[in-house]
Amino acid sequence: MFAWLKRLMPRGLYGRAALILFVPIVTLQIVVSGQILQRYFQDVAGQMSEALALDLALVADAVAGGDGRAEALADALQIEIVPAPGDLTQDRRVFYDLTGIAATRVLRHKLDGLVAVDLVTDERRPMVVLDTAKGPVALSMPRRRMSASNPHQLLVLMIFFGLFMTWVAYLFLRNQLRPIKRLADAAEAFGKGRMADYGPSGATEVRSAGLAFLDMRARIEGMIEQRTLMLSGVSHDLRTPLTRMKLGLSMLEDAPEVAALKRDVAEMEALLATFLDFARGEALDDPVPTDPLHLAQDLVADVARAGGQVALIAPDRAGKVMLRPQAVRRCLSNLISNAQRYGRTVRLTLALPDGTIRFTIEDDGPGIPAHRRAEAVKPFARLDAARNQDKGTGVGLGLAIARDIAQRHGGSLILSDSADLGGLRVDLVLPR
Repeated sequence: MFAWLKRLMPRGLYGRAALILFVPIVTLQIVVSGQILQRYFQDVAGQMSEALALDLALVADAVAGGDGRAEALADALQIEIVPAPGDLTQDRRVFYDLTGIAATRVLRHKLDGLVAVDLVTDERRPMVVLDTAKGPVALSMPRRRMSASNPHQLLVLMIFFGLFMTWVAYLFLRNQLRPIKRLADAAEAFGKGRMADYGPSGATEVRSAGLAFLDMRARIEGMIEQRTLMLSGVSHDLRTPLTRMKLGLSMLEDAPEVAALKRDVAEMEALLATFLDFARGEALDDPVPTDPLHLAQDLVADVARAGGQVALIAPDRAGKVMLRPQAVRRCLSNLISNAQRYGRTVRLTLALPDGTIRFTIEDDGPGIPAHRRAEAVKPFARLDAARNQDKGTGVGLGLAIARDIAQRHGGSLILSDSADLGGLRVDLVLPR
């Protein structure tokens, strides 16, 4: 029922807070202004015009009756008898003269023979033309006898102070919401792998949230550092017996069993290096301004030097964005290696949609079934039915590393079918 109203509401906290603050102020101004216009401007002007109508009728009767005291009577009532203009045949009023509406209505109701009410020629001294037995009579009087003087000043003051207090409220609201915006920016930067400078400020609740965020960030960094150190120690401990095993195997005579053991040792070293790469992903490099076009071109050139071939589709210019170049390079290298392992044709596409960077790697291999793609990006997942493991060694960390790097940039890794090549399509989407 209120879906259309919900669509019109602002999305941000600042817009909603401003709406909550300003709507009551505007509503109050409208209600109060309406009451003042009705009760003060119209009612008071009507009462004053009724009293004025009696005085005008008295002076008009004195003039029509030829009473010599008509001038003195008019002076006593602050009314001036002036020549009647011949062109004044209808009421005159400026559009913003709100009290003139009520005054004219009352005068026409109370005075017989009223020809016109002129509120324009001299705004300080309105003129009333009456038709009497001796002809038209024009009577002029001060405007303060017809309505309150300067009635617009009250509205001007209300609007001025309403706007002034709205501006003050805007400044106060902006200062109160600024710490929340800084906290949101710091949290977003941390989600993208960046360490933004942040210090808690603002109201007590916002400070508490900021301190909780800093504590959480410190714990996460400590856990990552502890994981990296632990696995580095594991690497050191495992490489020592592996080296002894390689030394011992090198001293044995060549035999099929010895060759098989050497392959097992080499595979263990490769698996250990891959696992450490996955665990060390956060500690690779810091975000720096990087040109994604140059990164893609260098990557394709490296593949060509290694004897491979990757087709590159990219715009002429890309511009620099904040990336972890080594991490993104390793991510794309893993994806290209997988594509080369299971397909003959590999294509790398760089696109720059609004606010994002999209690297697309496609191949003409067997692909991955749609119902197993979520499993494929999990660590140590080996989809034998989708990818033939006889074509290469691995522990199922290639896509997991790529997804981990994408998430540390605040992006995503999307698996789908390649419409052109028929194999797997992997989209690495990163924010700009």
